[in-house]
Amino acid sequence: MTKDETYQSALLAGWEETYKKGQLTFWLLLSLRDEPLYVTEIQTFIKNITADTISCEDQSLYRALRKYYDLEIVDFELRQGHKGPDRKYYFLTKIGKKLLSDFTQRNISIFYTKKLATLINIDPTIS
Repeated sequence: MTKDETYQSALLAGWEETYKKGQLTFWLLLSLRDEPLYVTEIQTFIKNITADTISCEDQSLYRALRKYYDLEIVDFELRQGHKGPDRKYYFLTKIGKKLLSDFTQRNISIFYTKKLATLINIDPTIS
């Protein structure tokens, strides 16, 4: 790898790290959109939906979930685990669903415009 390629690779890695950290809230809330999940299921959802480009540690998820619980964005219910103690299954509250919907409309839907799709080389027939 040349010096320029090494430098560009380091820049890209730094940008991606910052970008991914900022996405945790979106992916976490999206994982809870349709059904209650426990932490391992949330992690699996995020890993799968992002094609293994974003993963999160247990502690990061628990910290985020506690914060969103305090903000009344998520709630949980206890369900019997397969083995051992009951598990917390998290789900979006009414406020959480509205927040996710509004955020998606304001910030994600722009990626589905023909002009932006063309600029980032995505199939322009998507909208």
